[in-house]
Amino acid sequence: MPSPAEAATLARKWAAHFARPTAIGMTLAFVAGYVDVVGFIALFGLFTAHVTGNFVMIGVQLVASTHVGVLAKLLALPVFVIFVAAVKLIVQAFANRDRRPLRLLLILQTLLLLGFMVIGMAAQPIISADAPLAILSGMFGVAALAIQNAIGRLVLSDLAPTTIMTGNTTQIVIDMVELASGNCGDGNAAKARLRKMLPALVAFAVGAVFGGFAYHGAGFWCVLLPVALLVALATANE
Repeated sequence: MPSPAEAATLARKWAAHFARPTAIGMTLAFVAGYVDVVGFIALFGLFTAHVTGNFVMIGVQLVASTHVGVLAKLLALPVFVIFVAAVKLIVQAFANRDRRPLRLLLILQTLLLLGFMVIGMAAQPIISADAPLAILSGMFGVAALAIQNAIGRLVLSDLAPTTIMTGNTTQIVIDMVELASGNCGDGNAAKARLRKMLPALVAFAVGAVFGGFAYHGAGFWCVLLPVALLVALATANE
C-alpha cells in the first residue's frame, strides 16, 4: 500500500495528465461518444451530443406514424439552446473578472450527467420514450452535452471539437489525401490538425463502443464512468 507521500505524488501526476490539452480533448470526446450511445439506446433513439440528429429521428418516426419519442426529440433543441446560452453568459461574466470558467462548467456538466443517470434509473423500466421521467432524463443528458458543446467553442476553442465528429472526419480525410499526394500547401499545418483531430475521433469512437457495452451490462449505472472522468478533469483544470 503506498505511503501518503507516494499517494500525493501519484495524485499530482494524474492531475498533471488530465491538465494536458490532448488528454482534455480525448477525455471529453470519450464522454460524448459514451453518453450519446447510452442515451440513444436507453431513450429510444434520443441523441444527447449530436442534437441535430434528433431531427432525423423525428422524420423517421413521423413517417412511420409511431410518434413515439417525438416530444423528447422536439424538446432537445430548446433545452440545448438554453444551456448553450447559459454557458455564454457564464463565460462573459468570468471574462469580466479575468477568470477561466472551465472548472465551474465541468462541475455543472457533471451534476447534469448525474441527473441523467439518477432520473434514468428512477424511470426504469423505460417502456415508452414519452414517459415523463424518460423525457426528463433525456433533457438532463442533452443539457450536459450542450455545456460540453459550448465549452468547445468558448473555452477550449484551440482543441478539436469533442461532440460531433463529422467536421473532424472531413478535415482528417482532406489532410491525409493532401499529405499523401504531396499537394499540400502547408504540410506542417496539416500534420498539426491531424495530431489534434485524430485523437478526438478515436476517443469518441472508443467511447461509443464502450458506452454500448456498458449500458447493456450495467444500465444507467454505467454513467458513473463519464462522471468520474469529468470529476478528474474538473479537479485538474481551472
